[in-house]
This record gives sequence, structure tokens and C-alpha cells, in this order.
Amino acid sequence: MQTEARVGVVVEGGGPRALNSNKQPPIRQQQQHSQIGTVSQLLAGGLAGALSKTCTAPLARLTILFQIQGMHSNVATLEKASIWHEASRIVREEGVRAFWKGNLVTIAHRLPYSCGGMAGITAATTTYPLDLVRTRLAAQTNVLYYRGIGHALQTICREEGVLGLYKGLGATLLGVGPNIALSFSVYESLRSLWQSQRPDDPTVAVSLACGSLSGIASSTVTFPLDLVRRRKQLEGAGGRARVYTTGLFGIFKHIIKTEGFRGLYRGIMPEYYKVVPGVGICFMTYETLKVLLADLHATV
Repeated sequence: MQTEARVGVVVEGGGPRALNSNKQPPIRQQQQHSQIGTVSQLLAGGLAGALSKTCTAPLARLTILFQIQGMHSNVATLEKASIWHEASRIVREEGVRAFWKGNLVTIAHRLPYSCGGMAGITAATTTYPLDLVRTRLAAQTNVLYYRGIGHALQTICREEGVLGLYKGLGATLLGVGPNIALSFSVYESLRSLWQSQRPDDPTVAVSLACGSLSGIASSTVTFPLDLVRRRKQLEGAGGRARVYTTGLFGIFKHIIKTEGFRGLYRGIMPEYYKVVPGVGICFMTYETLKVLLADLHATV
């Protein structure tokens, strides 16, 4: 899920701008901004996204672990699962650092999104192998089949072929459009409504609240696709037998039949929990870095 799309920033003319910016600077200033400010804003967006992902990585890993539980667990085990129980198990068996398994590859995967460097579908396809590797690294618990990013890429290509790096891509591409469209439409609708009712409220508070709510809305709608994507990414991992032998809709039917409708939302709570801090950290970091980079440029 792309948190950076919900912090009040949209890519236009090669760089992001504030959605709530209504002032039009002089043409000369606009030209100077496009020549100088674009790189700074892209850098600020990339660093803000990286910091946000790093801070919310523990919740992101918990989400992945819950999403894949239904693949190899019985119903009794699933009913006993809880966020606190799983978090305690990670600390006890793997150590605190295990919460950040796969975070480095997450940053590498999300950087094009954060910087606004590529269109959504193109970015999703190009960086998808990194997303798959991130899932497999995060899904490892006590037994480490993959020793790192490079080893994972080599092992998957050797054992599953190059196409193995693109397992679950269909579910990803299917969710890109609705995710971005829903995020921005909800954000814009809420922001417009809020400003019409309370025009004097601080811009930061409005952006943070609307961004968080749009994140929750998009997560709720697209989470089942995200769950199927994660499970497809783990098909055949570590030499395990395939669990699903049908297409996308067949997997949905299988999950509903074996785990119930709630199975499609396994792991949704940690996903919700990371939306508000993720949006807040990303937004605040982005705005702070813009100011710092502008001051730095002014002194050079």
C-alpha cells in the first residue's frame, strides 16, 4: 500500500506539489522552482517514504505474518492468533531486530513510488521482484532459507525460474488503479468538506487527518487483493508444495471456503494501526526536509 500517495502531495511537472497550495508565484519564480526545487522535493519525498516505512516496519511484518497464516495453519491455530501473541513470539524466538526483516528491500522497492519517478503500474511491474523478496524475507521465522536480498533473488531464479519473481503480479496490478484512485478521491473529498466547514484549521492537521482516513478506506477495499498477492508470492518458497492451483478468483473462493470471509482480512488490524503514524511521519518528514533543503540551497 502506498502511504506516500496520501500525504497531500501529487506529482506534477516532474515533481510533487502540495495539493492545498492555491498561490501562484510569478512566472520567473515558477521557472526557478522547476529547475531547482524539483530535485529537492523528489529527494525529500524519497527520504520521507523511507523513514515512514522504517518506523512502521514492525507493524508491516506483523501484517504479512498474519496474511500468510492460513496457507499452512489449521483453524485452531488461526483462532488463537493475536497481535500481542505474535509480537511476543518474534521477540522471544527471533529477537527485536526481526521486526525489521526485509525492511531494506522495502525501501529499495518503494523509493520509485515515493519519489514520483514512475507511473504506478510501470513502477509496480519494474520493482515487483523486490516486493516478492521482501515478502519472503519477512515471512521467515526460525529457519532462514534466504540469507539476504541477493541470495533470495539467485535462489528463486534457480529453483523457480525468472517468472518465479513475478508470482502474484496480477493481483498487484489489479489493485494499483483502485488503490490510487480511492486514496486521492477520498483525500480530496474529505479535505474539501473539511475546509468548507472549518476553513481556519491548520493545514497540517487537515492533511494528516484526511490522509489517514483515505489510507484506512483504501486499505479496507484493497486488502483482500493484497492478502492474495502475499500468498501467491510465497507459493513454492523454500521448496514447499503449492497450496493454490487455481487462478485469482479461485484463490478467493478457496480462502472463503476454508477460512471464512474474515480470512480475506487476516492481518487488517496491524495494517490499520500503521496508517496514521505512517502518514504522519511521511508528511512531517517531507515538509521538514523541504524547508531544510530550501535553506541549504539558499546558502549555497
